[in-house]
Amino acid sequence: MPPRPMLPPDDLYARLELSVDASPEAIEIAWRALLKRHHPDVAGAHADDVAKRINVAHDWLSDPELRARYDRERHPGRGRGRAGVPDRQRASSGSPPAPRRRTPPPRPRRPLDPAEAVERHIDRVRRLSDDELDRLSLAESPPIAFVASISRFLPPERLAAVATVEKRIHDAIPRRSRWDAATRDAVVGYAHELILGPFLDDHLSEPFRERVRERLARGWEAAVDQPRYGPNSAVVRKALDRLQGLGPSDLGRLMGASLAAGPIPAELPWPRGLSAQDDDALRVSSALAQRDAAALLPEPVPAIARRALGRAMHGLVLRHAFRPAELERLLGPWREVLVDAAGPARPARRA
Repeated sequence: MPPRPMLPPDDLYARLELSVDASPEAIEIAWRALLKRHHPDVAGAHADDVAKRINVAHDWLSDPELRARYDRERHPGRGRGRAGVPDRQRASSGSPPAPRRRTPPPRPRRPLDPAEAVERHIDRVRRLSDDELDRLSLAESPPIAFVASISRFLPPERLAAVATVEKRIHDAIPRRSRWDAATRDAVVGYAHELILGPFLDDHLSEPFRERVRERLARGWEAAVDQPRYGPNSAVVRKALDRLQGLGPSDLGRLMGASLAAGPIPAELPWPRGLSAQDDDALRVSSALAQRDAAALLPEPVPAIARRALGRAMHGLVLRHAFRPAELERLLGPWREVLVDAAGPARPARRA
């Protein structure tokens, strides 16, 4: 077994000008940006030692096991639960860091100028529909802190664009959603991806680049240019109309049946081959259908009854993917109201 590498005596995060909770993507960007700045061909022969120190810091902090060991010994109590480094990877390592290519291959440039792309984006924000605004309110927040963590490495023009885009987007968002944090963050996150695209292409290799793009654009792409309730919007709308037309006695009976059915798991099931993590547009569709259905119930509503109706609406949104028996279980006592609206479900697709 090779000897354990000696622990560097100084602060490796300081070498990369990062905080101890920096994400793996931020570490990658800092390494590449600082190498360009301190490369001997740019800064002179005296910078060779600085470049070597930057490489050593990257070797340690980009390896999950070496980073966990460094954090345990240099930053005790600070590394647990750090963003971007799963706990299951926090084990000591007896191996030295693997060699890494020091000159990453160039990535192809985007055909659209970032400034033009941002202008188109802001124009699209002004034209958001009510359905899109409702979907954006349930979007997953992008990692805005990531952009702040790499700001010192950005070229002046990119930094200036990042600094001004949030105010411009705030003014472009339709007034009814202007102060909604989820909506704002999803719209700003997508703008950050457009502004920083060429810089990130140059400073991130795969899978880092695609992971950052997905996180920044996820909320916007899951909400915009999508039907309100996903592929089964027509069915869900009919179900909501029927629910709205129920009288107090029928609603009371259905809520009582929900209570009689017993405890209901808090976690919603997903069809095989789909998940809330990987299919965010469908997650938003389901959450919106549940929210709209709950708004039609009189107050107060027992939590179990609300949860049972939420599961039924979740089933309708994803009825194309659930097996018939799974859909029946999700509909539960609300089936008598929703099934006529749903009609016979198509066979579930198999992964």
